[in-house]
Amino acid sequence: MKRLLNLLPVLFALQAATQPPSGYYNAASGLSGTALQSALHSIIDDHTVISYSGLWSAFQTTDDLPNGRVWDMYSNCTWTFVTDQCGNYNSECDCYNREHSWPKSWFNDQAPMNSDLFHIYPTDGWVNNKRGNYPFGTVSNPTYVSGNGSRVGNCSYPGYSGVVFEPLNEYKGDFARTYFYMSVRYYGEDAGWPGSDQVTGSQLRPWALAMMLEWHANDPVSTKETERNEAVYALQNNRNPFIDHPEYALQIWGNPTAVDFTAINSNIRVYPVPASEYCIVDHNGYYTSRDLSISVTDLSGRQYTASSTADEYSVNINTGSLAPGFYIISLQQAGKMPAFVRIIK
Repeated sequence: MKRLLNLLPVLFALQAATQPPSGYYNAASGLSGTALQSALHSIIDDHTVISYSGLWSAFQTTDDLPNGRVWDMYSNCTWTFVTDQCGNYNSECDCYNREHSWPKSWFNDQAPMNSDLFHIYPTDGWVNNKRGNYPFGTVSNPTYVSGNGSRVGNCSYPGYSGVVFEPLNEYKGDFARTYFYMSVRYYGEDAGWPGSDQVTGSQLRPWALAMMLEWHANDPVSTKETERNEAVYALQNNRNPFIDHPEYALQIWGNPTAVDFTAINSNIRVYPVPASEYCIVDHNGYYTSRDLSISVTDLSGRQYTASSTADEYSVNINTGSLAPGFYIISLQQAGKMPAFVRIIK
């Protein structure tokens, strides 16, 4: 099944309810790519570490509903802080526990990751157990559905078919920005992390990055997130940059199949996402197959040889020999505007 991404830059129009301290992100100004990732890492590094047992108390300010109860993103259960802490559980709504949304087995349960509030949430113990250490993903045919609609089953997102856990749409952006935070906070500090089918060290695998960028775009920053960001900042003295500045995600990782250069031809569609054995660039008849120049380069400018076929509407590029990563495909023809598209393999 073809899966298309929005090919125009995503506009994040939300005005944050809270703002970072003046100058907090000055060192990141004007940067992009790994330079921006490195700068943000330095800004949020060396946070004040909360003890693992201290998470129970921290949740009372970071994850409280307006009525003072626990805000659980995995279930519709009603929790009272402290009173309903797990403990033992035999079914949904028995108790809540401390969910490592980035499973702790992926980093060997090491400090300070094992108590970093930015990826740990209070969730129903039973549903948390069902999630286990499965990656996040999308599920078409679930084997389990929680009371609020979270699902377990084989992944339907292109690039991965193993068992995954799919949260509600209204929280997908929250978890995407959580994962972006982890990829920046622990950038260069992930030696020895076992990783998983979703991540290599602290960095998202190509299929997962493409999916998380979609989630980030489709579920913009909410008031819940801005308030949580402020509450965690009060405890850890660092922030999630992708809540304060959602645009940082595209500035670091790019839109995996986006036309990035709006001054040129942007009437382009690209699929599948991510590319596997092939990538189709649909130009809707703008170019002709005769004398069309096609090139494939990585982000450092190194050029690659990739065979292609073309018809009057599209170009099919053989990407099977390319290693996983980001690539730029250019289409150029005399008398026509050139097109540059970024793909993920």
